[in-house]
Amino acid sequence: MSKATKRKHVVKEVLGDYITPNEKQQIMRIMGSNGNNLHEAVTESGERFLLSMPTKFRKNIWIKRGDFVIVDPIEEGDKVKGEISFILYRDHIHYLRKLGIWPKGFEAGGVRKQMQEEAQKKETKSKEQDEGECDSSDSEDERDLFVNTNRATVQYSESDEDSDEEEEDKDEEGAENI
Repeated sequence: MSKATKRKHVVKEVLGDYITPNEKQQIMRIMGSNGNNLHEAVTESGERFLLSMPTKFRKNIWIKRGDFVIVDPIEEGDKVKGEISFILYRDHIHYLRKLGIWPKGFEAGGVRKQMQEEAQKKETKSKEQDEGECDSSDSEDERDLFVNTNRATVQYSESDEDSDEEEEDKDEEGAENI
C-alpha cells in the first residue's frame, strides 16, 4: 500500500468512525509533546504520564496540547504507561457526551480550570525568576541573547564626532546656567 493510500485510510478512520472506550481503555487529555512520538497526558483524576503514538498515526495525524485521546494501557511500561488508540475530535466528544461516557473531570469548566491553574503556576515561576534576575546587570542580559552565526557580527560604538557634539552641548548648557 502506498503512503498516500495509507494516509487516506487512516484519516478516514479517525474522522469517520465513532468509537466508545472499552473497560480497559480510558480517555486522556494531551498536555504536550516530549519528542520521539511520546506525548505527556493527564487523566481525569490528574495523573500524568507518557503515551506512545502508534506507527499508523505517525506523520499522518497530528495532535496538539489540549486534544483528547483514547488510550490502551501498557502494564509493563515504567515511563510510558499507554498507547494512543484513537484521537477524539469535536464531533467524537459530542457523541461521547450524548452517550454519557465522557469523564466528569474533563467537563468544560474542569478543563478550563486546570489550564488556568497551570498558567498561573507558570506565571508565578517566571515572576520569581524575573525577580531574581533583576539584580543582574545589563551586560549579563545581552549574553543571554541568541547569536546568529550565519551573519557577520558588527560591533556598534559611539563615534568620536557624536561624543564631541555631546560635550559641546553640555558646555553650552553650563554656560547658560551661569
